[in-house]
Amino acid sequence: QVQLVESGGGLVQAGGSLRLSCVASGSTFSRYSMAWFRQAPGKEREVVASIAWGDSTTDYTPSVKGRFTISRDNAKNAVYLQMNSLKPEDTAVYYCAASTVYRIATPRVVGSWGQGTQVTVSS
Repeated sequence: QVQLVESGGGLVQAGGSLRLSCVASGSTFSRYSMAWFRQAPGKEREVVASIAWGDSTTDYTPSVKGRFTISRDNAKNAVYLQMNSLKPEDTAVYYCAASTVYRIATPRVVGSWGQGTQVTVSS
């Protein structure tokens, strides 16, 4: 299993930007697909973006396409989420996730979770 530590959350005004980082340890990072999930109060945890192991194919939930970018740096054992044009509805706790499954589309395939980082977007 891989251990994950997120950073980079905070409070930002609508239209602003944040960059989340997640550093992994404990296993071969390049063999894991990575994803960012989020969970708002009273809502289910949803996948925001994912990046596959091997070819780094990315996938985004429709509400963030064109605004968020997921990337990975295997040399640094890190995955990032650049969030631009933030909206109040992006407010949630964001979780880094790792899986040996190629495409992460559901929490059920996640093997490791980070502790979460709060993102709050004010209107």
